[in-house]
Amino acid sequence: MPEPSARTQLLRATLGNVPGLGDLSSDAVDSIVLAAEEGETEDGQLVYGGTEIVTHLYVVRAGRVRLERAGSAAERTRWAGSGETFGWHTLTGIRGERATSDGATTLLRIPERALLQALASAPLRREQLRASVGGRAGAIGARAKTSSEAQASRIFRAMVDRAFQWFRSPAPYRRLLGYALFFGGWYLTVEAWALPHFDRLPGITEVVHEWLSKDPTFGLSVYTPEYYAHIGSSLRRVGIAFSLATALGVPVGLALGSSTTFREYVFPVFELLRPVPIPAWIPLAILVFSGAEAPIVFLTFLASFFATALNTFLGVRSIDPKYVLAARCLGASPWQVFRHIVVPGALPFVLTGLQISVGVAWFSIAAAEMCSGQLGLGYVINTSYTEVKFPTIVIGMLTLGILGFATSALVRLVGERLVVWRARELSMERP
Repeated sequence: MPEPSARTQLLRATLGNVPGLGDLSSDAVDSIVLAAEEGETEDGQLVYGGTEIVTHLYVVRAGRVRLERAGSAAERTRWAGSGETFGWHTLTGIRGERATSDGATTLLRIPERALLQALASAPLRREQLRASVGGRAGAIGARAKTSSEAQASRIFRAMVDRAFQWFRSPAPYRRLLGYALFFGGWYLTVEAWALPHFDRLPGITEVVHEWLSKDPTFGLSVYTPEYYAHIGSSLRRVGIAFSLATALGVPVGLALGSSTTFREYVFPVFELLRPVPIPAWIPLAILVFSGAEAPIVFLTFLASFFATALNTFLGVRSIDPKYVLAARCLGASPWQVFRHIVVPGALPFVLTGLQISVGVAWFSIAAAEMCSGQLGLGYVINTSYTEVKFPTIVIGMLTLGILGFATSALVRLVGERLVVWRARELSMERP
């Protein structure tokens, strides 16, 4: 019989010292050993944060990990060294811990599913193990009733700290200065100086007064229900079109970058249609799609789709071929190469494409609604021009800008979270 590896010996010895796991059968321990994944972390790398659900039990094979938890100063920090375990959230369900590597660290992580399957055949069941673990995590259990309040307080304090840091930086004041220069230039050129060609435009004072008026002269302000009906209609159309463009554009872009055969068939047609402006598609969209909604959603989807697919394709093409060759030399299947190299490698470009895509969707919706539909901000701008309601035109334009800014920021925020999550997962995956 071959000698067990150092990894196997470490796991067996560690699990044997944990109350409840020491009673497991040898077959159950072997199943946990086989399911354990090994990974390396760098100095200061986050293993998991305080708000996420931890789905693995960790064993330190080499190095040590700093564990921080909200509480008194004596309870806030502890260390897990070689042969020690952490990450008992899988069984206790208690959150609020932050695990960070202290130097280069080698970790073994046991999936929650494998751990619970092994416990199913053990004399000491999951609930009993929770109690036995309480000896080491007694302070955690004592604060279990108030963990949600403590977590909310910690998150609030972190948000306040970030807000104070942001206000102490020059960024907010530069942004305010940029807005001041823009609106100040608008006021000076149109109202104060009445420069030629600019004197025919609505001034900022007139627009703001109309926008905030309870009895608007031209019938549209923040106090009129019609204003929110137009916003809701445009938001719904952009949401549908952007979702469809993401669902189709990302797979098409991945396929264009990964498959030479698919690219040779599809990419010439893709490049032939991509430069065609959206207004040129309007007659065909009206002919093909019945009703007023479908043509608008199709036109918005089309522009968003091309932006998403192209950026995804460029992301795949930017991956160094050496990574793919190395994976194939190590025996990786095409699906493994696609999942572990192509998708994460293209992810930053995909997220950039989505930010561009949602912006493209907003100016496409404006063009589409000018030619079709009874509601929407583009419809407002077009009808206001024909009815000589110039302040309402600017109100529609500024509303489009605010909505586009907000949705782009939301996509960017979600993208940043996804990139951080994926980077942490990749660092812990088995090579």
